[in-house]
Amino acid sequence: MELGLKGKVAIITGGTQGIGKASAVLLAKEGASVVIAARGQELLDAVAAEIRAAGGKVAAVRADVGNKADCERLVAEALKAFGRIDILVNNAGTSATGEFQSVTDEAWQADFDLKMFGAIRLARLSIPEMKKQGGGRIINITNIGAKQPRAKSMPTTVTRAAGLAFTKALSKEFAPDKILVNTVCIGLIRAGQHDKKAAKAGIKPDELYATMAKDIPLGRVGQAEEVANVIAFLASDAASYVTGTSINLDGGTSGVL
Repeated sequence: MELGLKGKVAIITGGTQGIGKASAVLLAKEGASVVIAARGQELLDAVAAEIRAAGGKVAAVRADVGNKADCERLVAEALKAFGRIDILVNNAGTSATGEFQSVTDEAWQADFDLKMFGAIRLARLSIPEMKKQGGGRIINITNIGAKQPRAKSMPTTVTRAAGLAFTKALSKEFAPDKILVNTVCIGLIRAGQHDKKAAKAGIKPDELYATMAKDIPLGRVGQAEEVANVIAFLASDAASYVTGTSINLDGGTSGVL
């Protein structure tokens, strides 16, 4: 299927690992120019080189999206490199969880700065550029815990729930401008943080994933590339009537739609 992404420019935060990297690789393959942002220069350079080697167009920007000045610089670098912004994928984030009484004010603030204020600032900066192109796409990565939080899941489930509200409100406000805003609510997806957990426990990653998969109806943990497929769809012409929607990508785990 032709996704209509040729000539489009996409900013992808958390763009050097997992979902962010998979999305950058796929969107570049589909003809979009991608701007990847992350805090580590070494991984940025490596992913950018991989995309260029495959014939894709990419700009790599070292940025902490929890920082206002870095968000402004990221958008400025995207415009300098490619002259426009059509797609914003707010993917940067961690799965910070703990017992409520143990979560400090500093931890709460850091989580909101990274996940919510990063998305807020980048959307605020990107929307005027999308309007110039006659529309655009904003895709926020959240998780199923935002809809169905479990015990000891804060601050992540709370900041991700805010991401759902942000998605819906933004979608309604900017629908007249043909800026479509959606969220992908992920479940368990293979990621570097799980590999590190396995190494710390002295087991192979596949052993950990097999244990994690026991409560997933499809019987396995998801792949970053599967999330990237949904992101590419939402960014494409094929999703031209989809806005204000959340898509659970969790192998059937969530008990709510």
